[in-house]
Amino acid sequence: MELVVKRYRCTHSATCVCLKGHISEDAMYLVFEHMKWNPKMIAIFSSVCKWFDEFAKRVLWKEFCHSRAPKMMKDLHSDGSHIVDGNWKALGKLLIYCSACPRGDLFGNIHVPIPGHFVYRTRFSRTLGKSLLPPQCRSDVLYVSESCEHLDQGEEGDLGLFRGIFKSFAGSNMKKMLIERQAKFHPNEACPYCKTKLWHLMQPNMIPTSASGRLDADEDSVEYYVCLNGHIIGSCTLMPYSDSEDTKEE
Repeated sequence: MELVVKRYRCTHSATCVCLKGHISEDAMYLVFEHMKWNPKMIAIFSSVCKWFDEFAKRVLWKEFCHSRAPKMMKDLHSDGSHIVDGNWKALGKLLIYCSACPRGDLFGNIHVPIPGHFVYRTRFSRTLGKSLLPPQCRSDVLYVSESCEHLDQGEEGDLGLFRGIFKSFAGSNMKKMLIERQAKFHPNEACPYCKTKLWHLMQPNMIPTSASGRLDADEDSVEYYVCLNGHIIGSCTLMPYSDSEDTKEE
């Protein structure tokens, strides 16, 4: 009996050209491998075709994440930890997108909207992440980006926006502490990467003083949120550069 090749139907739009069927996933894989998992092209194709969007979430975003941050991905998935299918897209976006503060009401030190934007490349540090954890959570693994500098923001001064992700957040000490302390969710905003609720780390002793030193920030200006999937978004007021006379003469 001859095997019938499965035909995929696009349910995204009645006028979509994909109604005639799709080429195989293997062929798509080879095309995007040749493009080095270009995130812009993955996003463009995903926006016009539901079948491709599902394929991208399951395969292409995963390959993009592993190509962009291989050591980080290996660590995130070690010891039986894993990121379930469907969150690869969120993780891919986190690697290349600074969500900033589009509404101006997320952080206490930001009072005007700051639009999000894509960044070409950002380093994520496990050591920097540890500096953001309270002592009782230091055994957790948190990767945090270098601050994305947003300079000369009026009265707010120079701002740093950062983002990150916990390893195995479901079983982390941080999540346990948030639940025990009955931390509050933000009433309106959701995680810009996976659209889940955001816990605000606003209670005393939840953000250690070491965080400001590692981020080159003013003391007590660091704050961040963590979502139900372990993504974090944060802000700080950056220390000003020296404007001493010696510096000016040089």
